[in-house]
This record gives sequence, structure tokens and C-alpha cells, in this order.
Amino acid sequence: MASSAAKPRLENKVAVVTGGAQGIGECIVRSFLQHGAKVVIADVKDEMGELVCQDLGVDFVSFVHCDVTLESDVENAINTTIARHGQLDIMVNNAGIVDGPKLSILDNDKTDFERVVSVNLTGVFLGTKHAARVMIPKCSGSIITIASVASIIGGGATHAYTSSKHGLVGLAKNAAAELGKYKIHVNCISPYVIPTPMAFKFFHIDENSSVYSNLKGKNIGPHDIANAAIFLASDESGYISGHNLVIDGGFTVMNPSFGLFSFTG
Repeated sequence: MASSAAKPRLENKVAVVTGGAQGIGECIVRSFLQHGAKVVIADVKDEMGELVCQDLGVDFVSFVHCDVTLESDVENAINTTIARHGQLDIMVNNAGIVDGPKLSILDNDKTDFERVVSVNLTGVFLGTKHAARVMIPKCSGSIITIASVASIIGGGATHAYTSSKHGLVGLAKNAAAELGKYKIHVNCISPYVIPTPMAFKFFHIDENSSVYSNLKGKNIGPHDIANAAIFLASDESGYISGHNLVIDGGFTVMNPSFGLFSFTG
């Protein structure tokens, strides 16, 4: 009789997760491990990354210092993964930052704009490039980028952050178009506001605060993004590429401040 136990969805796969030392990235790391993957955390937060490894077991999760704006660091993270595990099946471009909420474009500095774009967009370009470098020869792999609902709407975040997230979707689509012939699929995940330290700081909210949700009684969390990443990293999504998976409870399909449905209970 067949076993009723569910087979791990990422069994025998190896993943790199940038920005995996905390927040959404850490949740993805933990979820990937639960589903049978071995994971390399690539982050600038050395102490936090090492603590996650110690908590989960250094035989399954390891850490490499990586500033995603430096190509040498990204290249080293991928090379270290290959040297340690002999393969790379999943690349999760999760590392990202946000600038201060300056509401007028006249108050936005070029330096701040370029800093956000450097991490959020150039860093993902480098991650995609070096993941593709080792995935192309074996004609297999999944590249996943964590974007934002700011990738498809305006007015929800700063000029720099919104520009960078829109750029990520274009980058993923272009990479998907090129890498399809190598059986590599490339996708984005665009979450609504997630209760993470970065979000708390940006929106001046605390852990007890809530944000608008179109799904009554539902709250989004890092696990929702991790579940989507597991799907896109697994063989179940083998024919999905160039897609931007929006996880927002329907927020971006309506204007919450006005509409027919806003006046009904």
C-alpha cells in the first residue's frame, strides 16, 4: 500500500536565497528546508544569517556574505553553492531595501534613488545572471524574484522603490524569454504589505496594526510568500514562466476608497 505521507516538494534541490537572514527571506529559507531543499543564505547580515543556520542545522543551511550590489559577491555566492552542493536548482532574489517616504519628487535625491535601484534591480540582475550561468549547462532551474504590488500600481510607495519593482517584472519577462530554451523558468512574486521590520519602519506601524485587506478576516504574512515560492520552485510549476504572481487578496483590482462594493457591508 502506498504511503500517505506527502513527498517533500523540493527534495534533492539546492537553493540560494538572497536576503535570507530575516523577514520574508528567512521564512522562505525555513519553508524550503521543510520541503527537502538544502539552502544557502546570501546576505550582508552575517550574525543573523549564522544564527538561522545554527537554528536549522548547518548540514542543511549555510551562510555566505553577499552584498548583491557587488558582482564579485554574487558570483562568489553562486560559486560557493556549487562547490558545497554541486548544483543550483533554485535562485530566490529576495534582498531589497526601501528609501525614506519623501512624498514630493522634488525632495528625492539622486543618490537615494540610485541606492534603492542598485539593490532592488541591479542586485536582481546580478543574481539572475549568475544563477543562469550555472543553470544553462544543465538545462534546468527556477529563478524567482520577490517584487511587490508596487510593480503593478502607483502611489503605494516611493518613486525609487516603485521604479525598481516595475523594473523587476520587465527583467523577469526578458530573462524568461531568453532562458526558456534552456528549460529555465523565471518568475516574480509581488506581495501586498507584509508585516516585517522594513514595513513597520516605512509605514510607521507596529505589530498590532493592520492594513486594508479586500479578503475579509484574512491577513497576509511571510508564510504566504514562502508558499508561493515553494510552488514556483517545485516541479508543479514547470510550465509557468514570465509570470508575476500577485499576492494581495485582491487589493490591486479595486480602489478601496471608492467603488460600488465599498458601500455594502
